[in-house]
Amino acid sequence: MKLNLKRPLAFFDLETTGTNIGIDRIVEISVIKLHPDGSEEVKTFRVNPGMPIPLESSLVHGIYDEDIKSEPFFKEIAQSIADFIDVSDLAGYNSNKFDIPMLMEEFLRADILFSLDNRHFVDVQNIFHQMEQRTLKAAYQFYCDKQIINAHSAEADTRATMEVLLAQVARYENTEWEDKKGNRSIPVVNDVEALHNFTNLSKPVDFAGRMVFNEDGEETFNFGKHKGKPVEEVLRIEPSYYSWMMQGDFPLYTKRKLEEIHNRFTAKRIAERQPKPVQPKPQAPVDVNAVEKPAEKPFKKDFQKPNPPRNNENIRHDQKPFKKQDNEPAKPVNEDMLKMLADKFKKG
Repeated sequence: MKLNLKRPLAFFDLETTGTNIGIDRIVEISVIKLHPDGSEEVKTFRVNPGMPIPLESSLVHGIYDEDIKSEPFFKEIAQSIADFIDVSDLAGYNSNKFDIPMLMEEFLRADILFSLDNRHFVDVQNIFHQMEQRTLKAAYQFYCDKQIINAHSAEADTRATMEVLLAQVARYENTEWEDKKGNRSIPVVNDVEALHNFTNLSKPVDFAGRMVFNEDGEETFNFGKHKGKPVEEVLRIEPSYYSWMMQGDFPLYTKRKLEEIHNRFTAKRIAERQPKPVQPKPQAPVDVNAVEKPAEKPFKKDFQKPNPPRNNENIRHDQKPFKKQDNEPAKPVNEDMLKMLADKFKKG
């Protein structure tokens, strides 16, 4: 059977020193890149983890310290792995909870910018667990009627995972499934986006599952005393919780997503504290015809009356003060005038 692909689908599997995403390291990674035309590219890398491999882990995957002592560190091959995966969607077995967050952790340590945005993630285990609830070995036997040869090697497990997905899509082509709310659908179809939706029902924010999206699309904590509470609400009521997580033993990718939420929350609080600009009240248009004009004062010819003279002792009440008329010609001096002047200045 051929998968309907719009872009490559990269199946991958990791063998590691342990299962602690924040502490353990990759010792082997295998990627099968399935192209839309059905062709494949396979790459497998052994990795020096830079730390001893615990015996219990070596007993599972068969890789011991001496097997990888001369292999490159992840940082040396990280860019090659990122370039090979390129823009592919990702698929794996239990990949959403382990392989993807572990791979992202290693990319972050190596300072490799590898974005998970706009990718689809198909977790074959989720399909299996929700439809049949078995292990990979049982899934391979159940769906493909085969036994995994060299089980727990990265490439063998990766190929088994790919074959199981192909068999699952064929087997459940028209099979109905009922979710916890009683909604029925046919979720396993030959479409990567639909398989992404079905295998990411928990809607993790960070893949390690420390934070998940609720039904309203809000990031919520999925562990501890704040389980089920929106992350922004916890940042508001207990700001120190952010510092505790950032300094704690949490995966780097979990811390990165938490930091993104914290930065968004902080920017929102700053914006809320900014004073809002005062909007001017709209003014009603002025009706020039309705404006009352001031009453006009009557025109007066005499703008100012002459002030009375200050010294009016020599003016009789029955006599108006002397006032020279404009343009009146001067009178010639006669004898009467001289006599009047002589009488006025004559000593007694």
